[in-house]
Order: sequence, then C-alpha cells, then structure tokens
Amino acid sequence: MKARTPWSWVPTLYFAEGLPYVAVTLLSIEIYMQLGLSDAEVTFYTSWFYLPWVLKPLWSPFLTLLKTKRWWVNTMQLLLGAAYAGVAFTIQSDWWLQGSICFFWIMAFSSATHDVAADDFYMLSLDQHEQSFFVGIRPAFYRLSMIFGKGVLIMLAGVLQVMFRNQITFSWGLIFYGLTGLFIAFYLYHNFILPYPKGDVGHHEKNAHEIFADFLETSKAFFQQKQIFIVLAFILLFRLPEALLTPVSQLFLQASGSKFGLALSPQEFGLVNGTVGVIGLLVGGIIGRIFVSRDGLKKWLWPMTGAITIPNIAYIYLAYVMPQSLIAINIAVFLQALGYGFGFCAYMLLPIYFSQGEHKASNYALCTGFMALSMMLPGLFAGALADAVGYRMFFIIVLICCILPFIIACFLKVDAHFGMKEAEEEE
Repeated sequence: MKARTPWSWVPTLYFAEGLPYVAVTLLSIEIYMQLGLSDAEVTFYTSWFYLPWVLKPLWSPFLTLLKTKRWWVNTMQLLLGAAYAGVAFTIQSDWWLQGSICFFWIMAFSSATHDVAADDFYMLSLDQHEQSFFVGIRPAFYRLSMIFGKGVLIMLAGVLQVMFRNQITFSWGLIFYGLTGLFIAFYLYHNFILPYPKGDVGHHEKNAHEIFADFLETSKAFFQQKQIFIVLAFILLFRLPEALLTPVSQLFLQASGSKFGLALSPQEFGLVNGTVGVIGLLVGGIIGRIFVSRDGLKKWLWPMTGAITIPNIAYIYLAYVMPQSLIAINIAVFLQALGYGFGFCAYMLLPIYFSQGEHKASNYALCTGFMALSMMLPGLFAGALADAVGYRMFFIIVLICCILPFIIACFLKVDAHFGMKEAEEEE
C-alpha cells in the first residue's frame, strides 16, 4: 500500500485539535453570557474547564496501556462529536446549565486526551525531516481553527439569532449540531487516512504501577530543581494580567452600555476578537519567534515582558473612551493581541529551557499542567472582581498586576544562546 503524504492528515488533525479547545474555553463563555449569567458566574463556571489540561500530565502516561495513539485520536474525535451534540441538546432544555456544564466537561477531557494522542501520533508517524518541515504548518492550522471558532462560529451564531428572532438556545443548538457533524466527518476521514506507524503499539513495556512510580520519581526530581520557585512563579504569574483579562474582555466587549460595555453584536465581536485579534496574536508570535531565533531569548526577554503587559492599556482606553468606531476598536484589540503574541513567545520557550535535563519530556509535561493552572485560577474570580469594581477599575487593576511579570523577569537566568536557530541545529 502506498504511503500517504502527511499533507493529507496533518492539517486536518491540528485543525481538529484546536477547535474543541476554543469551544470549551471561549464559546462556553459566549453561550452563558448570552443566556444571562453574571460575569462572576460565567468566569467561575468556565474557568473550571481548564482542569483537564491541568491534570493532563497525571493520566497521559497511561494511555498506551490500553490502545494505540491512532485509536485514541479517532475515538476522542468521535466522543467530541457526541459532546457537541450533548451541548446542543441540553442548552435547549430546562436544565440547560447543569446539562451543558456536564457535556463541556466531557468535551474538555476528550480534547485534552486528543491533544496528547495527536501530538504523540505526529511524532511517531513522521521522521525528523518531515517533523522539521511541518513545524510551522501544525500551529498554522491550529490558529486557523481559532479563527473559525472565535470568529466564524460566533458571527454565524449572531446571524442565526437574527434569522430566528433572537432564539439564542436554538441558534447555538444549530451551531453545535454542525460541530457534531464536522467531528463525525473528521472521525471517518482520519479513521481511513491516518497511517499505521510501527512504533504505535497498544501496550507499554511497563505496567500501571511502574508508570505511576516513574511519574512520582520524575515529579520529585522536578520539584527538587535549584530554581524551582522561580520556575513556578514564572509559569503561574508571568501571564497573570492576561489570565484576568481574557474572559472579562470578551464580556466587556459585548456588555450593554448601561454596564459600561461596548455592546458589540456577536457578528462584530466575531470580527474584532475572533478574526482581527487572532491575526494580531499570530503575527506577534511569528515576529517574536524570528527575533529569538536570530538573537536568542535572553536579548528579547525584557522587550517581550513589556509586550505581554503594556499593551493591556488598550482596554483602559476602550473602557474610558468607549469609541463607537469599529475601526478604533479593531485597532486597539489588534495592538493588544500583537503585543501578547510577541511576548507569549517567552512564555512558551522558557518552560522548554527549564525542562532540559534527564527527564526533559516529563518536566515539560508538568510545566504545561501549571501553565493551564495559571489560566484557571485567576479566571475563577476575574468575573467577580469585574462585577465588584466595574470594567474600568478592573482594567486598571490588570495594568497594576503587570508589575509582577517585570519582577519575575529580574530573577530569570537564561543562557545567551538559548533559542537561537544555530544553537538548536547544533543540538
């Protein structure tokens, strides 16, 4: 049988990987906001959906005890389709909150499992040359799924709400039934097109007890690192301002004028945040990676710290000026996202730097768990804080919190050559 080109499955695999994450972390906020929950309730309920990504390092090593990575990819895509259908059905019922939260939880755990299986399957299926070739293609299609989820789907939901005279639950039901069909199609397509790599075996050379013992050993080694407190402080606090800002900014942009929000329609919000904002994030990330590969992360650490914090002032401008021009709003959101994308490069690269050593993969997995925790914990109270002080004062508090990343940057010690393209090639 002729080997299938990676072009036939890598783009669709990573598009499918990004979409449920967007649905869990952003579309859930959109639905609960439109259904009348307070900011405090919205951010509290939806922040808990990060928990599967926090716990992912605990259970991901056990996946291969049962089935192959290929099996997990396909099964999770089918389960994600079922979870979308569950959300579509329950939000139109009398118990919409409890039911939708249940299925969003299933979606979150399935998505986190799919992330692990897809990334491992990618590594097993491609040789080193192919992995290098697709290193930029994977995130590109992941970002496209963000534009589709945050932009197209929210705008489409707005159009449907106009067509069906503001029937919010019915409109979102159609959106999620559509996602159900899409993921059933992904399941059928990938079940046929994904290769069968030789290294993808449905068993592990160690049993569950041995895997758990290894996890405890590597975790102990991780927490015994000399700079562990700096590492954890960086991971948990470096993007604290953004963790506070992300859920509340979505609510602010669409809140009514009586709440001092900008009252954007779903169509306008999909354009501003889901399209222009994501493009800014993508462009900032590309620029940041180019600069780091040329000069190393150490040289750009302080500029990136400034970029991930100072542009948050854009939301103070929006909250106090409250511009009516959609162009002005787009520019402000784009500049904030551009800075965040540029600065986020440091946040992504430093855990890799901290994870070097004997247990590199396990250390990085633990870092990703804490990275998810850094988004979950602030989100639990972000909405309540915004409700208590109002959007204007909330964005000022976010800007004050921007002092923390600068303090943490003072204690970070990074090799001058880390991140340079030449240094990576030598390794």
